[in-house]
Amino acid sequence: MIEVFWAFLKLGLSSFGGPTAHIGYFRTEFVTRRRWLDDAAFAERLALAQFLPGPASSQLGFAIGWHRAGPGGALAAFLGFTLPSAILMAAAGLWAVQLAPEGATAGALSGLKLVALAVVAQAIWAMSRALCPDLPRRALAGLACVALLIWPVAVLQIGVIALASLFGALSPWFARPIASPAPPMYETQARPLAMILLVMCACLALAPLAHAYLSSGALVFGGGHVVLPLLREALGARIDAESFLAGYGLAQAMPGPLFTFASYLGAIEKGALGALIATAAIFAPGFALYALALPLWSRICARSAARGAVSAANAAVVGILAATWLAQLLPAGLVSGRHIAISAGLLALAFAPRVPPVGLVILGTGLGAALL
Repeated sequence: MIEVFWAFLKLGLSSFGGPTAHIGYFRTEFVTRRRWLDDAAFAERLALAQFLPGPASSQLGFAIGWHRAGPGGALAAFLGFTLPSAILMAAAGLWAVQLAPEGATAGALSGLKLVALAVVAQAIWAMSRALCPDLPRRALAGLACVALLIWPVAVLQIGVIALASLFGALSPWFARPIASPAPPMYETQARPLAMILLVMCACLALAPLAHAYLSSGALVFGGGHVVLPLLREALGARIDAESFLAGYGLAQAMPGPLFTFASYLGAIEKGALGALIATAAIFAPGFALYALALPLWSRICARSAARGAVSAANAAVVGILAATWLAQLLPAGLVSGRHIAISAGLLALAFAPRVPPVGLVILGTGLGAALL
């Protein structure tokens, strides 16, 4: 467990670039360098993480830690990979509450909002190419976007995902083949761990603060950026739009999982305890689902209805994220000619090759402090 913790702590301090980059770092570290598992075992765990809702890169790390040192290794992997960014984001949330932004500080926060605008636009484009490769999925994404623009309410997001999943399960257009996995791993350990995680989710549900994070963590298909619209709608007036978007922009500069955005939001609401509750609540559902699905993975892969449901849900969340960008990020970020000019430049850089998100954060913060 100690070995797993230190290996993942190293990655938690250095893995910039979001979930896709994290998967590359994991393969280099644990398949190529440390040889904890081979490519086939790595691909099996990755396929299940991408199939389920939740933070895919964190679920993959959870599975690798489990492979190396059992359930304790899974916990050690999560803590090592998550603690650095969770602590930094919680500290940023506490600072945001205690310090009234003015002058250059207010400009820097405005720059972070513009960074969020650019990064999410680039994520929508990349996700649409990967998750909406054909006309049926593009049409479903478009319908989801229009529905949320007309009726921008939190419950409709869940309804759109549920309806899309049902339609995908019943329609032959959405089924995608999944690589045949190896026999189920840790069958005897998976169910007890899943029960422990479900009990943890039930205990967290007793805290009103945790409800928004539990529901968001259980519904995130398609990548970490999808947590943005789910949390924005679930939190409502509890977090003002200025603080929300500034924190999301800051999250782009952090190594480790994007889900530690919840640490920032929890700290704004209830201080250090709020950060701890929000962080646990947003990660726990995805890990519980992973442990529950593990013994059933071979049978899941064989069912075209399950593949179709997930494929359609992924297409729908692209539309949900696009609606949030159009209805909330654009109006909150573009309030003057200078904002528009800086945003256009950041947007161009976000689509440029080899420009990391942390570079956008530094540039956006600097331009905001100097010009806004």
